[in-house]
Amino acid sequence: MTIDWSWIGDHTDDLTSLTFSHLQAAMTAVLLGLLISLPLAVVAHRVRPLRGFLLGLSNVLFTIPSIAIFVLLLPISGLTRTTTVIGLTVYTLVVLLRNTVEGLDSVPAKTKEAAKAMGTRPLRTLLTVELPLALPVIMAGVRIATVMSISLVSVATYIGDGGLGQLFTDGFQRDFPTPVVVGVVLTLLLAVVADGALVALQYVLTPWKRRRA
Repeated sequence: MTIDWSWIGDHTDDLTSLTFSHLQAAMTAVLLGLLISLPLAVVAHRVRPLRGFLLGLSNVLFTIPSIAIFVLLLPISGLTRTTTVIGLTVYTLVVLLRNTVEGLDSVPAKTKEAAKAMGTRPLRTLLTVELPLALPVIMAGVRIATVMSISLVSVATYIGDGGLGQLFTDGFQRDFPTPVVVGVVLTLLLAVVADGALVALQYVLTPWKRRRA
C-alpha cells in the first residue's frame, strides 16, 4: 500500500477542519453525557430502588447499534450535527453513569458521617466531599467515554457528518488508501491526546493525591 504524501500536503486545511469537527462532536457528547449522568447517578446512589432501573436502562441503550440510533433520530433532528451529538451522548451514558455511581459508592461512610456531624448540609456534602472523593473513578469513566466517542464519530458519516470518517468513505469509494490511512492515524492521535489531557486535568483536580504520594 502506497501513501500519496503530496495528497496530504494539498489537503492540510481540509484535514485540520475535519479533525476539529471530529473532536468537537466527541467532546460535546461527553459534556452532555456528564450533565445528564451526574444527577442520575446521585439519584441512583441515594434511592436504591431506582439504581437497577437506571443502570439497566443505560445498558439497554448501549446495545442499540450506533447506525440504528442515528437512523432513528433522522426524523427528529435530520441530517445535522445534532443527530450525531445525541447519538454519541446516548453511548456515553452507560460508562459515565456507572462510573459516577461507583465513585459515589466508594466514598467512605465515616467521611460522610463526619461531614454530617459538622452540620454540613446534604447538597454541600455532595459537592465538597462526595464528588471530589469520587472524582478519580468518575474521571476514569470520562476517559473511556471520550475515547469511545472519538472512535464512534466516524459512524456518523452515514448521515452526512462523521468528521474524519469522511476520509474513510472518500478513500473506499475511490479505492484510494491515503485518506483512509490518514483518517485512522488522526483518529488515533486525537484519542491519545484527549486521554492525556484528561489525565493531566485529573492530576490538577486531585491535589490531595499528589500530597499523599
